[in-house]
Amino acid sequence: MKSKIIRIAQGKNSTLSQLYINDIFQCYLLEDKIRAEKVPTQTAIPSGAFTLKLNTQGAKNVNYKKAFGKLHQGMIEITGIPNFSFVYIHTGNTIKETAGCLLCGFGFTFTEGEYVVTQSVAAYKMVYPKLVNLAKSTSNKIVIENNFQF
Repeated sequence: MKSKIIRIAQGKNSTLSQLYINDIFQCYLLEDKIRAEKVPTQTAIPSGAFTLKLNTQGAKNVNYKKAFGKLHQGMIEITGIPNFSFVYIHTGNTIKETAGCLLCGFGFTFTEGEYVVTQSVAAYKMVYPKLVNLAKSTSNKIVIENNFQF
């Protein structure tokens, strides 16, 4: 399996992407703005190739185990990102909930210059098992690319 995140639009402080697994669109993703200089918890992941893994440590993992029960096997973490750590794909709707992570959504809106993803929990429940399989496989790479000028 292969996975790719393609960034498609940028708001004032938000970036909207599409997640593909095996060239099939899965859901939208929301993250912070792309910046030349990293601002902690407010900067998008740089473009490039990274590794997916399951992170079974920390408070977010405990909260997701309570919220999602048997579905949850660990947080989907994107690793190998320079100057970033604990970057997860998780639920949420606005950039206020990203903290440098990626939020899943089945839809999106553009309000007051910012992107917002919708139906986040439903999108997460659908894509999570596929991301777990990727993280556990030998083809656990994810490519992030920009499809616009910024």
